Amino acid sequence: MKLVVLSGRSGSGKSTALQALEDIDFYCIDNLPALLLPELIHQMLQAPDRPERLAVSIDARNLVSNLRQVPDILRDISQIADLSSEVIYLDAAEATLLKRFNATRRKHPLTSSGAGLKEAIERERLLLEPIASLADIRIDTSRLTLYELRDTIKLRVAQRPEQSLSLQFQSFGFKHGLPLDVDFTFDVRALPNPYWIPELRQYSGRDPEIKTFLEQSEEVREMLNDLRGFLEKWIPRFSRDNRSYLTIGIGCTGGQHRSVYIAESLAGHFSQHMDNVQVRHRELT
Repeated sequence: MKLVVLSGRSGSGKSTALQALEDIDFYCIDNLPALLLPELIHQMLQAPDRPERLAVSIDARNLVSNLRQVPDILRDISQIADLSSEVIYLDAAEATLLKRFNATRRKHPLTSSGAGLKEAIERERLLLEPIASLADIRIDTSRLTLYELRDTIKLRVAQRPEQSLSLQFQSFGFKHGLPLDVDFTFDVRALPNPYWIPELRQYSGRDPEIKTFLEQSEEVREMLNDLRGFLEKWIPRFSRDNRSYLTIGIGCTGGQHRSVYIAESLAGHFSQHMDNVQVRHRELT
């Protein structure tokens, strides 16, 4: 049986993610009291009609004392025979969470007469950090629509063959802030910038005009060769360490040209040898 434990701060999209898992035939339980997880798994594994896929959401609506035990519970669960487990943690920038709560006028579960929304969001981050630190995959939903989040969950979870590594290349612009959900970050701002050529500025790194410009540069070829060499050496080692997901961030100034081209090139290269390679361009969505 496959188990997905879903967690994250309120407003980060957990309900949407759980619905996406339900759409791909997971048996889903929302807001499970953390201490009930071991017994739930025991009952499911003993049931003759047990589901092949189970997803549970554990969040800050739990008792604080229960949340503190979640890391130990998850470590114990990982040792159970006939069970493969993964932890998915959703998060978003504080400004995004504030905006979402103000727009929907929902009450944050940790707000009280002595704690406003901003304080509640920060307290929730601290409460959930032990779970976040154990996550197999972290997804930053700050710039994702509901549909994009659903697609991300389905692509990275449902279409990942068992025991294989899911690899995602994500381009971004440093001027818009560092992404929250990458394992490695590579800075390609040293490469020639098409932005400063007026006739190229309107294009992105996926367009042939930008590809032609960048492929003429020896520096670009060297950067690609170095990144491919580094990743070809280390990705198999992460895979042998039972990593399920790896996200590589490629950043340039605006996230439109150089980082997009490099991310596309690397994804194309590794997709020839790996089953589940995705590419996402944060600033182009």
